[in-house]
Amino acid sequence: MSQSANGQSGSRIVIAGGGFAGGVLALALARLAPKTCHVTLVDAAPPDAERAADGRGLALSPASKNLLNAVGLWSRLEPGAQSMDAIEITDSPLNAALRPHLLGFHEELEDDGAKAWLVEAGTLLAEIAEAVRAEPGIELIAPDTVQTFEADGFGATIHLASGRTLRAALLVAADGKKSKLRDIAGIKCIGWSYAQMGIVATVAHERPHNGRAIQHFLPSGPFAILPLKGNRSSIVWTEEADTAKSLVAGEPDVFMAELSRRFGHRLGAISLEGSPRAFPLSFQMARAFVGNRLALVGDAAHVVHPLAGQGLNIGLRDIAALVEAITDSARLGLDIGSATALGRYQRWRRFDSALSGAAMDGMNRLFSNDSAPLRAIRDLGMGLMDRAPGLKRFLVREAAGATGDVPRLLRGEDL
Repeated sequence: MSQSANGQSGSRIVIAGGGFAGGVLALALARLAPKTCHVTLVDAAPPDAERAADGRGLALSPASKNLLNAVGLWSRLEPGAQSMDAIEITDSPLNAALRPHLLGFHEELEDDGAKAWLVEAGTLLAEIAEAVRAEPGIELIAPDTVQTFEADGFGATIHLASGRTLRAALLVAADGKKSKLRDIAGIKCIGWSYAQMGIVATVAHERPHNGRAIQHFLPSGPFAILPLKGNRSSIVWTEEADTAKSLVAGEPDVFMAELSRRFGHRLGAISLEGSPRAFPLSFQMARAFVGNRLALVGDAAHVVHPLAGQGLNIGLRDIAALVEAITDSARLGLDIGSATALGRYQRWRRFDSALSGAAMDGMNRLFSNDSAPLRAIRDLGMGLMDRAPGLKRFLVREAAGATGDVPRLLRGEDL
């Protein structure tokens, strides 16, 4: 779509970044609110770029599935998605002879709308990119990046690396953890780095997993086994930073030996699909999710510990809330990039994101240690929780994104 076909700046939204958050936001605005705004997506990757193979398992809450269904992606993802039919949580040292089952979720996941799904990161990103390319309501400018912008009372003037200049009512920063646009706007972050790294890999195994996810808390950090389609699982292995670097860069036999110690023998013989990767872990929260004619979404707004697999879901909640705030403002005849419209988005999302991030940070600090007294307290608490079906159902509904003030798209409703 040409720039001239995109209308006046008063109804234009420019999205910087075409990853998970930016791509889904562009699709949601173009497909669900086509009369509200004109959508321009600026992405650094060429439109026909081959996406790198990425077998990481991403957990989609029922609310996130509702959003992906609304934008037309779920029907393409479902054939390769794996339902999470049970969750098992254990807490013991690595050298323990037994790994007692302390907390489990099974019947609670059978409730309507409670079950999460696992999709592969590379598949999701490829489907988003293909849908964006095919959507006539999105002006895709790629490869290109937003270099800088200036905002005034009527809109934002956006300067691209290519030399092109755009005028829009709103600029959305979906440009990741190290967001350049967030820095230009002067929005500071609070956060810290963990003395841990996350190792991710895809494992093939001999026996079926039956949709069971396992979270094993170890002194160095949680070790998660997430079921993928077929006899395959994605592992998310939190380890001390120096150890993680050594394992990933070292001999494959040594890596497999350490992996097998943590993975166990329940699923039979295992083998790696592809090479493992390690990345540093951190917590980061923007002090504001909005600026003058600017909204932050996804990792540009928040980065959380991966132990509960909620990073993508928190980002998709941003998308649903921002789309609803924009469309409701448009219905009232308000400026869609005004402080009024953006203020509602910030009130909706910042506290919820900070609360989720703090909960995951607290869990990581509580469980990532080798303190016998703390382990006894943890195990007692999880044992009592396992005997409280009402509490377990509440926790499942919370993880499903079904509690609190939930945006309409996450509830499966129309805008």
